[in-house]
Amino acid sequence: MTINRESIKAKLFGESVIRGMTRLCREYDGVNLSQGFPDFPAPGLIKESACKAVMADVNQYAITWGSASLRTAIVAKMRSFYDMEIDSETEITVTCGATEAMISALLAVVNPGDEVIIFAPFYENYGPDAIICDAVPRYVQLRAPDWNFDRAELEAAFTEKTRAIIVNTPHNPTGKVFSQAELEIISELCCRHDVLAITDEIYEHILYDEVRHLPLATLPGMAERTITINGISKTYSVTGWRIGYCLAAPEITSGIRKIHDFLTVGAPAPLQEAAAQMMACGNDYYLDLAKFYRVKRDFLLKILTDVGFRCHVPQGAYYIMADFQALSDLGDLEFAHYLVKEKGVASVPGSSFLPPGEPESGQVRFCFCKTDETLQAAAQRLQAL
Repeated sequence: MTINRESIKAKLFGESVIRGMTRLCREYDGVNLSQGFPDFPAPGLIKESACKAVMADVNQYAITWGSASLRTAIVAKMRSFYDMEIDSETEITVTCGATEAMISALLAVVNPGDEVIIFAPFYENYGPDAIICDAVPRYVQLRAPDWNFDRAELEAAFTEKTRAIIVNTPHNPTGKVFSQAELEIISELCCRHDVLAITDEIYEHILYDEVRHLPLATLPGMAERTITINGISKTYSVTGWRIGYCLAAPEITSGIRKIHDFLTVGAPAPLQEAAAQMMACGNDYYLDLAKFYRVKRDFLLKILTDVGFRCHVPQGAYYIMADFQALSDLGDLEFAHYLVKEKGVASVPGSSFLPPGEPESGQVRFCFCKTDETLQAAAQRLQAL
């Protein structure tokens, strides 16, 4: 007799579709435009700084909530870009990536049965994170092509059980950047209903077409009720280093630090020192980063459009949501499998970013944080469509 040892919670969600598509891509020797990791070197400064830290024997535990040097660098960066004043001793928690920051934040503030509002489509971790916390996710739709939300639908999602709302801007998978007007609607509802906002701002510096990123915590009444999540993975092209952080008011940070301590103890000490050094780089780095990715965005947009996809132009991040219904009658998971097995290009089915039971999206997500050679190889294979 087979004994099922999987917990009830574990049965409520599947494995990551994104990571699954990467494995399938390797199996079929495809071009990986599915998982959002750069396939080019990280900046020399951050690599050299990491090597120096290792050779200087920075090998033992850092302070659980982050090395003093990294927390100081985060304070300086937030002041420089957003005129935000953060207390490095009481309002910062350095975590093992933004992924751990999100689950630590939720576990610190959400009680069983509480409701968490999530905009859909959403980065695939958010739904399982809510389930792990014994929370009830309530989804509010972002509508293509501009990925705007309906104010009445959002207002209706706030109930007496609402504990938090997750806001991801710039947004994965759509590339949407929430406008100031949209953020003001969210902040007004949070203040009215005494709800916390958990913002995932990992793509803050990857912006296009003069679009501006505005942290929700800078709006009136939101500093004390916002948990800002960020990290170095996307900005500095080091997704495998797993250095993230949470910014929150002291009474919220206290709970996050306790959860973080018993989840992971602390993030890698030498890599924290390297991150601190990299954060001191000049503003030109961030401007060049956005220009660098805009060229790649425009290249892939043209290829996809020429082939027959209907694409939504991203304002930020490094993903393109592409409607394939003019090319195929398949469901999005079947189409994504067909694309990698038969054409050698890996994408992510759009339904993996939607709540369970939602209709097929007719879309797949491509990422363009790749070398020119990788994008050109993908272009050649896609033209076979």
